[in-house]
Amino acid sequence: MNFFGKEDPKPAGPDPLFAATTEMEMYTNLFNKMASTCFEKCASRKHKENDLALGEMSCTDRCVSKYLEAQEKVGVVLQKANEAQMAQQQNLAEMQNALGGR
Repeated sequence: MNFFGKEDPKPAGPDPLFAATTEMEMYTNLFNKMASTCFEKCASRKHKENDLALGEMSCTDRCVSKYLEAQEKVGVVLQKANEAQMAQQQNLAEMQNALGGR
């Protein structure tokens, strides 16, 4: 209820808290997969030193860069697919309205 005693209208879009939570989970998952993949690929099993060697650092940099680039490309493809699906659903709804309006 708002200041004037009327009910507040509900937001038209998705719940912002749910969207933020889902996005945070997605980024956490991305980071965890990237870290484990690049660690497995680049880190030496010997662990003689506390810090990474120069080769391990450059391998990790390349791995992270490639991983993020691939994720970006996948995101673009999925965005285009979602847009095409939304357009198709809208066209279907318009056709149903046109046929139902006769």
